[in-house]
Amino acid sequence: MREVAIIGIGQTPVEEQWDKSLREIAGDALMAAMNDAGRDRADGIFVGNMMSGILSHQENLGTLIADWVGLRGAEAFKIEAACGSGAGAVHMGVMAVASGYMDCVIAMGVEKMSEKPMPETTAALATAADADYEADEGVSFVGLNALIMQRYLYEYGWKHADFAPFSINAHANAIHNPNARLREPITQAEYAKARMICDPINLLDASPTGDGAAALVLVPLETLQPTGMKRIKIAGSAAATDSIAVHNRHEPLWLAAAFASAQKAYAQAGIKPADIDVFELHDAFSIMSALSLEACGFAERGQGPRLGLDGEIIPTGRIPIATRGGLKARGHPVGATGVYQIVEVVQQLRGEAGQTQVDGATTGMAQNIGGSGSNIITHILRLG
Repeated sequence: MREVAIIGIGQTPVEEQWDKSLREIAGDALMAAMNDAGRDRADGIFVGNMMSGILSHQENLGTLIADWVGLRGAEAFKIEAACGSGAGAVHMGVMAVASGYMDCVIAMGVEKMSEKPMPETTAALATAADADYEADEGVSFVGLNALIMQRYLYEYGWKHADFAPFSINAHANAIHNPNARLREPITQAEYAKARMICDPINLLDASPTGDGAAALVLVPLETLQPTGMKRIKIAGSAAATDSIAVHNRHEPLWLAAAFASAQKAYAQAGIKPADIDVFELHDAFSIMSALSLEACGFAERGQGPRLGLDGEIIPTGRIPIATRGGLKARGHPVGATGVYQIVEVVQQLRGEAGQTQVDGATTGMAQNIGGSGSNIITHILRLG
């Protein structure tokens, strides 16, 4: 198997892009990545997306985007894994290049969520849950995460206020990210007073959705010539699944798929959690930050909030997270989120993260969660 390098990145701001169509948003990110890479052709395009058929009435997304950007003839496919679709597209792209089947791949994600009223978007998001035993009973993803968080508070004795550092850190970092949706700080007091959405989750526990796209250009590492530019290698790319319904899991407070995919990625990269300099986790809700930190080996079970309270998650901490705002403040354009995470890790390893740069970062990890923990993809990047 060949080693795979990322030679180009591109992204659009996460916002309500009323003036642009799905194809235009995708094209902006793809062309930015191609320009960054200095390439004008690709063998294949893998597009992560969850809801184009429902919200934009558009499927056959790979072909749509290939045609739009002038890459007719390239192989092109849509990859769907709920909120994990973006990282799923990258995972497919890595396999295509590593196997030798393709020499240049665009792995990207796009989602346009402002097309429909919020109730319709919420219903579309619920299609990532178990249709027969969760969605048909009226459970939303906010509701599922609220059930998980309530049980976590009960089992481990934490208070809701103990989760505030996750949101405060994300917002503080997003101030310095021009592509972030929410670029303003929040305080502990504001967190405490935020409107309750589904007890115990309040407005500042939850990530905002939006329109956005992000893209990567992948090539074999062995084909790169010495240029003085930092080379970013994908050292690990792994995925795992759990039951789609939360109530069917043996341990609802343990992200088994996060643990499994992280362990596989660590083994591929030949490293341990202590070697990770920056971690872009899937903080769609603050409870997921705690569970991800635990499943990936950065905290003991039931102790995830302690990392936030002790200041370990800020850019100068032991395990920096959400360094460009995370889902919580950069925004969560569902099918694109996993690619945004990897773009942001690349920025850190290149030294391009500005005021939220993690000093000396050489190894980063991104973990993208589909559903409420049912399909989880982990990528580890290293300076090559």
